[in-house]
Amino acid sequence: MSKFDEYISRLNHLNAKSLYQNDFFLTWEKTDDELAAIWTIADALRDLRERNISTRVFDSGLGISLFRDNSTRTRFSFASACNLLGLEVQDLDEGKSQIAHGETVRETANMISFMADVIGIRDDMYIGKGNAYMHEVAEAVQRGHLDGVLEQRPTLVNLQCDIDHPTQCMADALHIIHQFGGVENLKGKKLAMTWAYSPSYGKPLSVPQGVIGLMTRLGMEVVLAHPEGYEVMPEVEEVAKANAARCGGSYRRTNSMADAFRDADIVYPKSWAPFAAMEKRTDLYGKGDSEGIKALEKELLAQNAGHKDWACTEEMMRLTKGGKALYLHCLPADITGVSCESGEVDASVFDRYRDPLYKEASFKPYVIAAMILAERFADPAALLRKIEARGLQRVYC
Repeated sequence: MSKFDEYISRLNHLNAKSLYQNDFFLTWEKTDDELAAIWTIADALRDLRERNISTRVFDSGLGISLFRDNSTRTRFSFASACNLLGLEVQDLDEGKSQIAHGETVRETANMISFMADVIGIRDDMYIGKGNAYMHEVAEAVQRGHLDGVLEQRPTLVNLQCDIDHPTQCMADALHIIHQFGGVENLKGKKLAMTWAYSPSYGKPLSVPQGVIGLMTRLGMEVVLAHPEGYEVMPEVEEVAKANAARCGGSYRRTNSMADAFRDADIVYPKSWAPFAAMEKRTDLYGKGDSEGIKALEKELLAQNAGHKDWACTEEMMRLTKGGKALYLHCLPADITGVSCESGEVDASVFDRYRDPLYKEASFKPYVIAAMILAERFADPAALLRKIEARGLQRVYC
């Protein structure tokens, strides 16, 4: 049986039909079968492309992207995913739209969606805002479809919000599934999600939260490590604890990076801003208090500077299992002596893992494409089989 046949067989045994005509907000809102279906579809799409088979299932249509924060990997991954399936990408530039003139979310959502099949949104800067905004957009297009304004209801993919970064974490998970030879081999593996020093402030909480909210689904021993005062959302920690209890793994928090790294199979050192500080920043932005924001930034940079020893060094890596733990990062990393004077990771460590890191990132376009495919088509397995049988070459040579 070919790899592709295995993927189709696996899909046919998963109960993931509720992904159809639905949205993807948070990984922990999806069932185990639904997550497995996304990973399997992603692998199948990659297999088809590697065999030079076109996976264009749309003859026309738009993928609308809205990025309220800077992005390289996720922006290009969304564009690549849409293009892979035959959709053209149109960025919604709020500065060039009527949003600045008071256009409502409901109106904007409907006006951009007449021929749209998917909307991808990144809104990760302000606590209590990003995920809520995504839901508002989804509800607006649902109402537009029910009212007969929209011929089809575009589905939504969360490209990063204040709570979770599902496309990143699903790609991270698929990477480690491949690295360890199958999801069944992840049970009992120790993953250290640790804070690391950065000379910048205000990095979103969504990656560490997404990691602990997803990897605890895989039966892993997940450890969240950070200095005192760098807590994440308590409700997400509760999700991680419940996942670990249900799936046979474990979850705990520590204030020691060495404790987290010791005997770890996988390490994910990444800077983030304290939850309390992010709440304060959201409040200051809401009030338009620019001086308060400047004062908070100065305070947080000083707070970060007190923890420069929280770094992924060669010494720290030697504490991991066999000194060879898999190093993960969502990129870009703050590399000591390269992108900054002192940062999250030593240059020698980063260079040693550069190729695996780039492979980790390469899963994201396929994960996003899988989300879109599952949301837009009722029977992805049958569709993928039809694509293979069609055998249309992507590149004519």
